[in-house]
Amino acid sequence: MSALHSSSPPAEDPVTPPPMTTPPRKASVVRLQERRGSNLSLLLDVSSLGAESVCSVTTPKEVWLQLLHTSTRPLTHDLLQEASTDISTLNVEYQKIPPNFVSAAELDVPGHTMKDRYKTILPNPESRVVLRSLEEEAGPDRYINANYIRGYRGSPRSYIATQGPMVHTVGDFWDMVWQERSSIIVMVTRLKENNEKCEVYWPQLTDGTKRVMEEDEDQEEELSQREEDEEETSRFGRFLLRLKDVQEKDGFTVTDMEIQLGSERRSVRHYWFTSWPDHHIPQCTAPLLRLVDEVETYRKSLVPPAGPQPITGLGPGPGPVIVHCSAGIGRTGCFIAGSIGCQQLRDSGQVDVLETVCQLRLDRGGMIQTTEQYQFLYSTLAQYSRQLQHQQDQNQNQPTTPPQNPEDQVSVGLQNLQLDGRQSRRN
Repeated sequence: MSALHSSSPPAEDPVTPPPMTTPPRKASVVRLQERRGSNLSLLLDVSSLGAESVCSVTTPKEVWLQLLHTSTRPLTHDLLQEASTDISTLNVEYQKIPPNFVSAAELDVPGHTMKDRYKTILPNPESRVVLRSLEEEAGPDRYINANYIRGYRGSPRSYIATQGPMVHTVGDFWDMVWQERSSIIVMVTRLKENNEKCEVYWPQLTDGTKRVMEEDEDQEEELSQREEDEEETSRFGRFLLRLKDVQEKDGFTVTDMEIQLGSERRSVRHYWFTSWPDHHIPQCTAPLLRLVDEVETYRKSLVPPAGPQPITGLGPGPGPVIVHCSAGIGRTGCFIAGSIGCQQLRDSGQVDVLETVCQLRLDRGGMIQTTEQYQFLYSTLAQYSRQLQHQQDQNQNQPTTPPQNPEDQVSVGLQNLQLDGRQSRRN
């Protein structure tokens, strides 16, 4: 595997401790003593990553941060196609990415364990979301197992990665949605797989309303009037949530709702991707690519047009996209990395999956949980790359047709890809 060095990390990256002057024990192999006084040791070979000799660090954390800040593998369209089929190299590449998990000792938040779905999946302290005290209650800031995640080109707080809400954290989840002014939630898990993966935290259709929707799909005006008369409303924590619309897509469900606190109301769109099994991968890439495309398109529609007024601080924009599965690292990481990778391919004609995953793990440990998910991420971006190139070739062969935006081209292509998938299943 080839690897290059990036420049110094951006300002929002976790700060690597200053170098020490002690020489290394070996040129390309660093011996790391495990913490907590263990007599076991770990050999970490960094020579194949193309990193410079790590002679200034002496602890596992420092080595991990050095690798996460510097590992990179930019790939053009053709190189991406080739890399996505080289399973052996991808496995080696994935195994050498430091997980950057957080220990309980590093997270100085008393009583946080009762709000963690998995005791070993904790938010990285430097980027964790902190819930402010409620307006009517004076007290300390509150805990939620969630991290801000940088997006394309290191854009700060583009996403929030979090665990699936539990019975006693549903209120905290909606507090976060409200505090961050988030308008989009992406859920990449079923409610229950082998065991419970996520609590129901949004209003559900009643059987009667669902039956009307199924029987009267063509009578949109009548259905719209029925929904206005019989809106599904539920209270979660201190918020009133009102169901506005539900659409079934190929592989995911889109639910529009309204969240209300006092007299203020805001719109929230919920994307529920149900065709991704836990610790495994979907059967095909088309539904995930379609979901990525729909979320990005809707997100851009929420950005207010540029005006004469300068942008100052946190404005009334859509806020971070909140993404969660069960633990908030595996399928969540795949969706976010896929979104970033698609933007890279559209804008620059190349993608750096290794660097992107390293960036994600600096923000939240363990993002992309298995080698299979890492391979699937490569395959998904390779499919997107082929579709992008195909649309570009078509435009070149049809000079009389007005050129399309690259994102619009791929949207049409993904629709065709979806239709092809349906036809294959019928056959």
